[in-house]
Amino acid sequence: MAPHLDVNPASEASLREYEPTSVVRDAHAEGLLTRLIEEQVAKVPSDVFLFLSLGSMTASLVLELSGKSRQSRFVGMWAPTLLTMGVYNKLVKTLGPR
Repeated sequence: MAPHLDVNPASEASLREYEPTSVVRDAHAEGLLTRLIEEQVAKVPSDVFLFLSLGSMTASLVLELSGKSRQSRFVGMWAPTLLTMGVYNKLVKTLGPR
C-alpha cells in the first residue's frame, strides 16, 4: 500500500495561486450619499457604540427598578440597535467604502 494515495487528481491544480474574481460590479456601486455617510461613520470610535449600549441597558435597569416599566422597555430596545451600528462602524473601518 502506498503511503500517500492522491484521491483527487486535480489537487495539484488547487495548489497553484490564482487571482480571485472581483465581486464589485457597476451594479453594486454605492451612491454619493451612502459613501458620505460611511466616511463620517468611520470617524466615530467603535467604543462609543459599546458604551452607549451598556448605558442604555443600565438606564433600562434603573427605570425598571424605579417602577417605570414602559420607559424601561423603550430604553432597553436601544441596546441591540446601538450594537448593530457598532458592527456596521467596524465593517466600514475594516473594509472601507467600496
